Amino acid sequence: MAVASGLRAAKKWNVSAQLGRETELAVRAVGGWELTAKGSHFVAKVAGPLMNSPILKVASSLRVHLVKITSADSQSFIEEAIGCFESRQYRAAVVLSWVGAVSVLQSHVVNHCLASFNAEAQKRYPKWKTARTTDDLGLIKEDTFLDILQAISVIGKNVKQELKKGLTLRNGCGHPNSLKIAEHKASSHIEDLMLNVFAVF
Repeated sequence: MAVASGLRAAKKWNVSAQLGRETELAVRAVGGWELTAKGSHFVAKVAGPLMNSPILKVASSLRVHLVKITSADSQSFIEEAIGCFESRQYRAAVVLSWVGAVSVLQSHVVNHCLASFNAEAQKRYPKWKTARTTDDLGLIKEDTFLDILQAISVIGKNVKQELKKGLTLRNGCGHPNSLKIAEHKASSHIEDLMLNVFAVF
């Protein structure tokens, strides 16, 4: 988990030996190491307000999915979204995580179902020019893109509805206005994308 979160030095750590020396703070149970009550108190004191913040959990989960994504462009968007979220730039995190999710979906279409996507797009728009790349797919409105994905069974109706809510929030965060959001709103948006896009495609 530490390595997946970017702490590569953890590869060289003997974590069990370190925890074994802290007999009052941690115990080895059947399922692995667990904090004692004193250990939990110690961690809460060190972590401070971060203890109850979703920032570390969401950022760590995103990084776990990041290593599974093969598209360099998608990885770049998600890395920037993680950085923005950790820096509490919530509107930027919403926008970039959405862009990353759409990039993942576009890559999936190009690699797995481009013919069926083009056929459905042609039905809806007779002037549709056959898409061959993710850049071509970027020419279609994202709302319509999601409708076509449902029509060709890439996503289900309920997933589409949730993603459209995410698109609405992304539009609100991506344009000049008085909208304000906090970490829980941003983390909920990112969690929806993780569960329905990053973990699936």
